[in-house]
Amino acid sequence: MAKITADTLIVDCLELNPNSAEILLSTGMHCLGCAMAHGETIAEAVAVHGEDLDALLAKLNEGLED
Repeated sequence: MAKITADTLIVDCLELNPNSAEILLSTGMHCLGCAMAHGETIAEAVAVHGEDLDALLAKLNEGLED
């Protein structure tokens, strides 16, 4: 399975990790269904919401198989 990186689009992240919606919502990222989710990367969303990119990526990649 692919790894979620800073360059992963939010919409792709949602497909890669079924728990990612819950993880993103818990950090205040409530725009999962908006149009930006289809063209915004994890790094871009983090820049807007002020989250720790490395910590978020670690959470999003938990449980993903290589």
